[in-house]
Amino acid sequence: MSSPAVEFDHVTKTFRRHHAGPTLLRHQLMAYFRSTSSSRFMALNNISFQVDQGESLAVIGANGAGKSTLLSLVAGLSRPDNGTICVRGRVAALLELGSGFHPDLTGTENIFINAALLGFSRKDAQARFPEIVHFADIGGFLNEPLRTYSTGMVMRLAFAVSVHLDPDILIADEVLAVGDHTFQAKCFAKIHQFRDVGKTLLFVSHAPGMLQQICTRAIWLDSGHLMMDGPLDQVVSAYHETSSRDELPG
Repeated sequence: MSSPAVEFDHVTKTFRRHHAGPTLLRHQLMAYFRSTSSSRFMALNNISFQVDQGESLAVIGANGAGKSTLLSLVAGLSRPDNGTICVRGRVAALLELGSGFHPDLTGTENIFINAALLGFSRKDAQARFPEIVHFADIGGFLNEPLRTYSTGMVMRLAFAVSVHLDPDILIADEVLAVGDHTFQAKCFAKIHQFRDVGKTLLFVSHAPGMLQQICTRAIWLDSGHLMMDGPLDQVVSAYHETSSRDELPG
């Protein structure tokens, strides 16, 4: 049996709270050295789960539940305070739209920079370049600075780069909600192709219909706690039932 693609073992991640409004430097230093548990926000609290190779996992929960933090840990963008994380394989991350891209560089330049960050040689990136350009379909903007792109064009380029640089694990946080229906359909076709060849997928979305097209299993986070782990339909149903009950007037 192959090892899991992703393993979280009792993972905790906290962030320092930022005080609202301007403060004097000496007050900021005093707050730093007097830091207590009350001055920190616990994004994830003692989380354990694993994702098998070739599995498609949805991460659901309300805003602030810890979903994006979890994906950033898988992508290696941050480290846990406690616990261990093991990720096996190359990861392509579609988190904040345009993350990893530089607005003053052209689309072409950003493609090669992202390829280098993922460990590809320039020769390998050049071999994949025509497929990336064809999939993104951004016309004559390829050699224009990224700051001149629309939101949809940035999403097109980011997705095209991610899926054509042959990741073992693809993770995405809501970005597939951006763009026209035609391009979304092309993205989903590519994701299904990934799934069919045994790639591992982790997705965050507030749209159950979108998740049902991709994932078979889900984990539900609430205030940094892992509430449920199981088949997608069961977890989504339990999450919505609890959310509806919480919204009822007391």
